[in-house]
Amino acid sequence: MNSMTSSRINPTHVTNRCPSFLFYWLVATLVLAPLLFGSNRPVFWSVSEVSLNLLTATTFGYALLGRSFRLAAIKPIHLIAFGWLVAVIATQLIAGTTIDVHATKSQLIKTIALMQVFFLTLVLVDSRERLLFLVNVLLLSGVFQAVYGSLMTLTGTDYIWNQPKEHYRGVATGTFINRNHLAGYLEMTLALGLGLLIASLEDHPARTWRQWLRGWTTTLLGPKARVRIYLALMVIGLILTQSRMGNTAFFASMMIAGAIGLYLFRGSGRGVVLLFTSLLIIDIFLMGAFFGIDKVQERIAQTSLETEQRILVNQLSFEIVKDNPWLGTGLGTYYTAFPQYRNEQVTLFYDHAHSDLIEFPSELGILGTLPLVLLVGFAFVTAIKVQLSRRSRLMRAMGFSATMGIIAIMLHSITDFNLQIFANAATFMVILALPFICLTLDSGRRGSGSNNAFTV
Repeated sequence: MNSMTSSRINPTHVTNRCPSFLFYWLVATLVLAPLLFGSNRPVFWSVSEVSLNLLTATTFGYALLGRSFRLAAIKPIHLIAFGWLVAVIATQLIAGTTIDVHATKSQLIKTIALMQVFFLTLVLVDSRERLLFLVNVLLLSGVFQAVYGSLMTLTGTDYIWNQPKEHYRGVATGTFINRNHLAGYLEMTLALGLGLLIASLEDHPARTWRQWLRGWTTTLLGPKARVRIYLALMVIGLILTQSRMGNTAFFASMMIAGAIGLYLFRGSGRGVVLLFTSLLIIDIFLMGAFFGIDKVQERIAQTSLETEQRILVNQLSFEIVKDNPWLGTGLGTYYTAFPQYRNEQVTLFYDHAHSDLIEFPSELGILGTLPLVLLVGFAFVTAIKVQLSRRSRLMRAMGFSATMGIIAIMLHSITDFNLQIFANAATFMVILALPFICLTLDSGRRGSGSNNAFTV
């Protein structure tokens, strides 16, 4: 296998692309979003909105000046789904069906910003090198979040930057306020890291002791080992969040996506099996014993459907959906609508339903939720198609990453609201864009199923 070096990650090597600074601008915005307390408040996510608006305007400006952009990854169904969603939200505002006009307008602006992330990713990630650069930077962002959260927890320093934590003291949150949102972010970046590892697996097993020795030397000293260390650090961070559904969603999505991958990667089954086996044995049983997976298990065991207040809240939230089935109460209005349905058993304040799968239908109704289901479903099917049809190992591996990331967030969305947090929603937009990029992108290795991956 050819050497894998960071020096070859250079998005400027190939000509006839969009200007490099636009691509770097997008990557910087994606990395900045989680650093600003997860961009979970208007003052924080507005920074990303301004950046994305300026980036979109600049990209259009270059297009008007005659600069060509790669549009092959944009499909008609993307335009239909997002146009449909905006039309529903506009109808809520124009027809007056929203119960909080200001909140709906604010969330419409945020929704448009997330659409910009999706389309800018499709347009600006126009080469194999840029795809690798984006994936590696997001991987390192996940590593930073995991290490930062782990160090704060293990040293008993309950701060986010210079601000003392108000909630979730004693558990890892990274630069997020909520541990479940750090867990959601790590689920996605772990999926990307696993994709890089799969892309670096050998196509053929070693036939001689020299090949075997060379392969293990590369594994222990090369970029593959660095990625493996990164994954270990993120698993530690995930365990230290003590997020029940976060840990469950990660390992379940890895097993489900792994089973799909084993079927689709028939020629590489042995390497994939060894990879997942090592993750389970080393990460769960060894590192988990030192970093508190037993606490996660205790929290899962102690969970009771009768006593868990979130379950009651979600049950009450179903009534909002029943009363507003078609257009919902208005995007961003859950915190206004729910007090009308709560009872004396609900003792805490809830500004979000602890389930994206309930909050979206309650705010958008059936008509507004359908385009979201369409977009996620189409991305998932395309991710499977990428693994089935592409010859490039990298493209197929990124198809696996998208499959795993979608499954993880959908499972986690049953009990949490990751997609209401801008940093996680923006990263999920990248995950949804990956299959379409990988389906249409030239692998740069014509006539071969190259398994090389570059790491920083």
